[in-house]
Amino acid sequence: MSLKERVYSILVVSAGERFNASVRQLLPESVYDPVCLVTSVSAAQRAAAERSFDFILLNSPLPDDPGLRFAADRCQNRETVVLLLVRSELYGQVYDRVADRGVFVLAKPAPKGAVIQALDWMISARERLRRLDREIQPLETKMEEIQLVNRAKWVLIRERNMSEPEAHHYLERRAMDRCISKRQAAEEIIAQHA
Repeated sequence: MSLKERVYSILVVSAGERFNASVRQLLPESVYDPVCLVTSVSAAQRAAAERSFDFILLNSPLPDDPGLRFAADRCQNRETVVLLLVRSELYGQVYDRVADRGVFVLAKPAPKGAVIQALDWMISARERLRRLDREIQPLETKMEEIQLVNRAKWVLIRERNMSEPEAHHYLERRAMDRCISKRQAAEEIIAQHA
């Protein structure tokens, strides 16, 4: 799928009416939908708790908070890319505080071209996160299976006084004899001794 065909959800956090109007013009529905607009960090926290967003565009400061912690916290989510706009005199200080957490920072006032370019960078970053997530999913599944198999082996060691190699062999043999995965065999053993 081409990037031109993708649609991204975006949360705009800004109390500035002029900023909101100009940013809204840069977010065509064909690329950004839904566009959720809130005017405070507390409202942004509620919106982010209700659903996940591909992008968060935060115009700092806000009436209730500068938004730095919110921006950094949102970047911990593997699904969200955050752009924080700050006054030019604060750019260096804010950048030093949040860049290592993955927050993009842009000094304002920012020309229209710079904001468009930043949005393009955010799309690239989001697609990279999407690709990494697809690569991580099978690894996480495999790790869960290994943990489950190890728990089943410990159950066999504890309940049936088997050694670790005996428990491992028992699990593999049970899975093979019953034509099931090792994960299913481990789940059965854990359930039997629960």
